[in-house]
Amino acid sequence: MTATLEALENGFEDEDARNAYAGKLRPDRQLRLFRDDSWVFSTRLIKRGSHVQPLPRAKRQIEDLAVHANASRYDLVDYISRNRIAGLLIMHRGEICLEHYEFGNDARTRWISMSMAKSIATTLVGAAIQDGLIHSVDDPLTRYLPQLKNGGYGGVSIRHLLQMTSGVRWDDTHTDPTSERRVMLDLQIAQQPGTILNFLSGQPRVAEPGTIWNYSTGETHVVGALIRAAVGRWCADYLSEKLWQPLGMELDATWWLESPQGLEVAGSGINASLRDYARFGQFMLNDGMIGSSRVLPEGWVREATQPRDIAGKRLDYGYMWWPVAARDGSFADGAFSARGIFGQYIYINPTRQLVIVVLSARAKPKGSEVIADNDFFNSAVEALGG
Repeated sequence: MTATLEALENGFEDEDARNAYAGKLRPDRQLRLFRDDSWVFSTRLIKRGSHVQPLPRAKRQIEDLAVHANASRYDLVDYISRNRIAGLLIMHRGEICLEHYEFGNDARTRWISMSMAKSIATTLVGAAIQDGLIHSVDDPLTRYLPQLKNGGYGGVSIRHLLQMTSGVRWDDTHTDPTSERRVMLDLQIAQQPGTILNFLSGQPRVAEPGTIWNYSTGETHVVGALIRAAVGRWCADYLSEKLWQPLGMELDATWWLESPQGLEVAGSGINASLRDYARFGQFMLNDGMIGSSRVLPEGWVREATQPRDIAGKRLDYGYMWWPVAARDGSFADGAFSARGIFGQYIYINPTRQLVIVVLSARAKPKGSEVIADNDFFNSAVEALGG
């Protein structure tokens, strides 16, 4: 049995992790699992500092809003109940105008990020560039990870890695037990150091770097290895130093590990509170600044979150961030989101000064929502105005 002591005490087993990704957990067990920091994995603490940054509340709180989706009109209760929302927070102009919890959650509940962690991990690359520890996104990846030079990642730049255009073979289908994503999950469950990176280093190249986009959680594991190599510290420790402490996070967070005392699983597995996810979103809205201190390079947030051109085609994906179009299909607001399976989101709209965090427990990894989350975000924009 490879389950951690904490997981065993909670009654979780390896099969719970597999069934979760396959969308085969019953609601009560899924809720317990999503609130559990470790599942069956080792974890590392992301330490908060001694100061907690208050989140002021707006004088006028949102009681309801019209949600337009699927050519239908819904309301706030519809969105919360039909999409199995566990936590919802809306900040407008730096003030909380809605904070709501379901399923027994509260402000001290840590909830799984799923792939929202990808967006946090790539943000640490920006911080490392600002700190002079990584020279440029155009550096060859193997400058920092020479052990990858003989595999599919030879000749891949950091930019290719961040936008998932390495050309390395990967199938990220969570519900397919034969996919590379599920092989990676099995390696993670086994909790043996270095096995995931070894698996990735043996993946073949199927296209020239920069010519195709392919969503890959494996790419983010390489991002974690890159941060570790360039910074010389664990991702969780660097995240604590650069963001968790300076931003005044309310709670310690945790990050899944590939093995005890091993590398973080950078593509998923951050566990944090609703409010602290919102503080991270506000940091991104503030262009990577904390007070008067620049943590991310000037222009990084826009570069990391806007659509781009890949082989002559527009790609609505940044450095593991998702640009979000307005209702009319335009990207004029510069809105973007971090998102994870089962309905985890941090939506950021710099023009409208809006941050929305959604934590959910949906039945399947993808496609089980009734109301599209981007429709909810655009409805919030319309309700709150500029």
